[in-house]
Amino acid sequence: MIRSMTAFARKDTEGEWGSLTCEMRAVNHRYLEPSFRLPEILRELENGFRESLRQRLGRGKVEIGMRLQLAENVAGGLEVNLPLAEEVNEAANQINRILDNPAHINALDILRWPGVLESAQQDMAPVKTAAKTLFEEAVNELVSVREREGERLQPLFDNRLTEMSESVAVVRQRMPELLEQQAQNLKDRFAAAQVELDPDRLSQEMVMLAQKSDVAEELDRLDAHVSEVRDTLKSSKPIGRRLDFLMQELNREANTLSSKSIDADVTRIAVNLKVLIEQMREQVQNVE
Repeated sequence: MIRSMTAFARKDTEGEWGSLTCEMRAVNHRYLEPSFRLPEILRELENGFRESLRQRLGRGKVEIGMRLQLAENVAGGLEVNLPLAEEVNEAANQINRILDNPAHINALDILRWPGVLESAQQDMAPVKTAAKTLFEEAVNELVSVREREGERLQPLFDNRLTEMSESVAVVRQRMPELLEQQAQNLKDRFAAAQVELDPDRLSQEMVMLAQKSDVAEELDRLDAHVSEVRDTLKSSKPIGRRLDFLMQELNREANTLSSKSIDADVTRIAVNLKVLIEQMREQVQNVE
């Protein structure tokens, strides 16, 4: 199954506690690289989110952001830690008593001291539960979008693989005729040079020509790689890296076929094979 790495998903939810939005953006990347932007009260959920994402996605750079808007009755106000404020004030007075020119400390100075001013404690358990559910819904949507994008790529691969198989079949069918033509050309060159045909010499030349022009192994490997690509496309696991490797192997055989070509049509077919492989390779870069 083909799954694209590029996708976007957004999910929203509301409750008595307020509203929460989760957005996910995924782009191409060699490995899975998630990054999170979470409200402070949801920060403790990040490790669980990472593990959940790792179980669902194989590759891609994924940005996950959550925005929380608490209801007024939940947001709470501010509380002053009076014992701490008194300690800060007493400490400041002690220092002032030993200074020649003491500075006056005001209320704002005390409030700025870490821990003196605190947010009223509220039960955030419902918010965290909603965040977990919303995250899973967003991941499901992201995976669905990836799969839909992958489905659009399937015909592209199928068409090009079919064209490659047909091209290989054409070359395979023509090879006996091409080798026979090359043998006749060799005889004609001997005749034009008015060289007496030595049967042993001619046999040696024919063997060397056949070895140099034999592309049966390349055609077999091209067929095998095309079949392997088709099988890989059916896998439910991430296939991007495997496809990238197969594109390299296909390109290597197409290059060899071109270098061994003894006919303009075969050269043209080899070039077309490389074009088809490159078109698939470009799409493979976006496959998970």
